[in-house]
Amino acid sequence: METLQNNLQKPIGQYVADDFRTAAIFSKYKIDFCCNGNRTVAEACNKKGIDSTILMDEINTVLNNKRGETIDYKSWPLDLLVEYIEKKHHRYVEEKIPVLRQFLDKLGRVHGERHPELFKINELFTASAGELASHMKKEELILFPFVKKMVKAKLENGAIQSPQFGTVENPITMMMEEHDNEGQRFRDIAELTDNYNPPADACNTYKVTYAMLDEFEKDLHLHIHLENNILFPEAIKLEQQFS
Repeated sequence: METLQNNLQKPIGQYVADDFRTAAIFSKYKIDFCCNGNRTVAEACNKKGIDSTILMDEINTVLNNKRGETIDYKSWPLDLLVEYIEKKHHRYVEEKIPVLRQFLDKLGRVHGERHPELFKINELFTASAGELASHMKKEELILFPFVKKMVKAKLENGAIQSPQFGTVENPITMMMEEHDNEGQRFRDIAELTDNYNPPADACNTYKVTYAMLDEFEKDLHLHIHLENNILFPEAIKLEQQFS
């Protein structure tokens, strides 16, 4: 209980500075971590009528979730890998896009005059958000169900019907081209943000936005790696076993 009391007396800005992932929680509860970051968690919860225990539970879940643990994805069955990509990476993209777009719009309004590169960053991210949404839908509706169908047929020693897209290599080629486009867009964003290093006059929202963009790009890199280097080649191999 004493630890909870100590944690509640810690300034919001300190949490965000120590681990930017906590910003998403404060945003969710409409607690300003930027201009009013010097308030304690207890003060902010009292003012908003929020149960501080629930908020602290959510913050601790984020803080205890270690980043960068190594997993042997290659050993996974393909249908599990497909499920994982959809539930982990597709959901991540869907959750982070609206938050990042909101933050980027705010930065443009507040800091755009002194930092005009923010408008180009916002433009690139908005384009990427639209492309990724359509890209993920194509995977979820066309490619992934076919991969699952092949896995099921192999387990049951069954046959598969030729898909409308001819061979699995056709949608895969398209997905890989789209991956290249997004990779390039994020290289441009990284260059414009000085590799996600906020300027000296950056406020908390500025710092959090750059940290989130950095995390978004890292997640995208893992997402693309799982598809380009594991899922796609294995799906092509699997399809060849039916011919």
